[in-house]
Amino acid sequence: MKDIKILCVGKVKEKYFRDGIAFFAGQINKKYPVSIVECDDEATPDRASEAEELRIRETEGRKLLEKIREEDYVIALCIDGRQYPSDVWRERMQKRARLISGSLVFVIGGSLGLSGAVVRRADEKLSFSAMTFPHQMMRMILCEQIADAFA
Repeated sequence: MKDIKILCVGKVKEKYFRDGIAFFAGQINKKYPVSIVECDDEATPDRASEAEELRIRETEGRKLLEKIREEDYVIALCIDGRQYPSDVWRERMQKRARLISGSLVFVIGGSLGLSGAVVRRADEKLSFSAMTFPHQMMRMILCEQIADAFA
């Protein structure tokens, strides 16, 4: 594995999340180079129609897909993704690191989720919980789990 990339829609506004993400990214960097790439989110009008929501997901999805290369191993964070106990996930990530030639890419969608195109491009779907978390918090949780996997 060359490096780890975390692709996200939107920016983290809260300083406490930015500080936590930076801390865990520093832990990851001790083992593998890590980058967090933010794509601009699309404005979602109040009471957006299904068609508007689909258009927004597709627009955000195109921005994310532009950042993914063919040789990358992509893990999409989805509520319907597979859940793992921490020790099993840690072992899977360590194995992936040995087997893939490109980057290990994690993708976190915007407030409306990921587009179908991004999910189809993913090599696997991962869920940390059946509950929904704010995207900023999920970014920090993901960084902590990656840091733990490669500690």
